[in-house]
Amino acid sequence: MLKARIAVLVSGGGTNLQALIDAQRAGIIGSGEICLVISSNPGAYALERSKGAGIPTVVVSKRDSSSQEEFEKGIQDALTEQGIQLIILAGFMSILSADFVAKWPKRIINVHPSLIPSFCGSGFYGLRVHEAALAKGVKVTGATVHFVNEVPDGGEIILQKSVPVYKNDTPEALQKRVMERAEWKLLPRAAEIVSKSIIREGEDYGKGNS
Repeated sequence: MLKARIAVLVSGGGTNLQALIDAQRAGIIGSGEICLVISSNPGAYALERSKGAGIPTVVVSKRDSSSQEEFEKGIQDALTEQGIQLIILAGFMSILSADFVAKWPKRIINVHPSLIPSFCGSGFYGLRVHEAALAKGVKVTGATVHFVNEVPDGGEIILQKSVPVYKNDTPEALQKRVMERAEWKLLPRAAEIVSKSIIREGEDYGKGNS
């Protein structure tokens, strides 16, 4: 069976990457295959997760790159070498330029720990998102998987899932609940949806050129 070739971009512990790996093993992701993990951080534990799963890894360090252009060229070269068709940002802590994103229209997806358009955009990442949600006093939050465009968290929404906020929540407790109940479930489902679309487009293209 033909499968879309997926690269996962990471920077830290790789819990979302692990959710993707587990979903692939369980057959939840059946139309795509994780063929590459790229880390912007050479010390990221996500690299150990990928090696344990037998997935090739590449480190492209932003700190060691002389410019954004050089950093993104390193990423693009690795993607090209592996014939990647879909990029999943899973805790990737570097903003990709508009020029880079424009080369991958509806081929980059990201998970954000809120119900976009709430608590999103520039400056909203990690615990900051949950701190803002608690400060606002919202009763419901969640996660969103969306396509990536030139606007941070501004691309078309693919999936969302709500999660309750409890009275005595800390940012850390809320973060864990959003990951377990929303992020780790949505990201594999979205990966399958987009992978299936990529395979279908390839089949349609082949029919049109036969």
